[in-house]
Amino acid sequence: MNLLDSTRPFYATGQLPTDSDLQVSPLGYKQKICQEHLHADDTEAPSKQAAPDASLAVHLLKGEASHSKAVAMPAASQCSSWLASLVYPLGRYFVVPAYFRRVEVFGRENLPRTGPVILAPTHRSRWDALMIPYAAGHDITGRHLRFMVSADEVRGLQGWFIRHLGGFPIDTSRPAIASLRHGVDLLQNSESLVIFPEGNIFRETQVQRLKPGLARLALQAEASHPSLDIKVVPIRLYYSKPFAPWRCRVKIFIGQPLYVAAYDLKTPKQSAQLLTADLKQAIEAL
Repeated sequence: MNLLDSTRPFYATGQLPTDSDLQVSPLGYKQKICQEHLHADDTEAPSKQAAPDASLAVHLLKGEASHSKAVAMPAASQCSSWLASLVYPLGRYFVVPAYFRRVEVFGRENLPRTGPVILAPTHRSRWDALMIPYAAGHDITGRHLRFMVSADEVRGLQGWFIRHLGGFPIDTSRPAIASLRHGVDLLQNSESLVIFPEGNIFRETQVQRLKPGLARLALQAEASHPSLDIKVVPIRLYYSKPFAPWRCRVKIFIGQPLYVAAYDLKTPKQSAQLLTADLKQAIEAL
């Protein structure tokens, strides 16, 4: 496992990522590391003087949202202590042992116990929503996790559980300003926020291109209160078989945190690019 200096931007000195050959994953199968060179985001329009709310939506989540297109979606979330104390132990001691052959977690010492934190795991299965609390939940750190999830997931009975376990929805194609602001508010309140930076579930083992929304959200929150000291924790999940079938094995690696304050560069766009690139490299090193 590579040891990375998490106190400064890796690419601030011009050290761009390079392509790598095949390497063997901790579970024994081969994977291809697809590191991409730092590039400009061509989807963004030239910056103009805009209202604060419009700027927040534009500079977060791909730069595709505008104030006029923002979806009016309630972003408020809550974490019911009684429900969490019932659901998560049930998952840890009954569901996970019954379904998986073995689950191993490495690097729990890298989890911050205080202050605002973004957990940034890879996304390989719907089981990830249970694996992350298993690896870094309240019984491990003393902190409830707040999940940013796709709006499609927050429906019906499942949606009720997600909302009452600290999750809140966001429409990634047209993110509502309320949802984005709620994520910033959670960080300002020193919560532990979970965001899957790849965006969707990918069955491949290699790390996919990361969406810039996580970095922009973290930088927006850090800029609002420079003393927040937000940390981004890279997490990588390995399932021994695609689609996580019954009795498969799982390994979860938790890396050293990246410090968002270290990415205070000349422009928000450049800062977000560097943080996103460094986070991808940190995840790939696990």
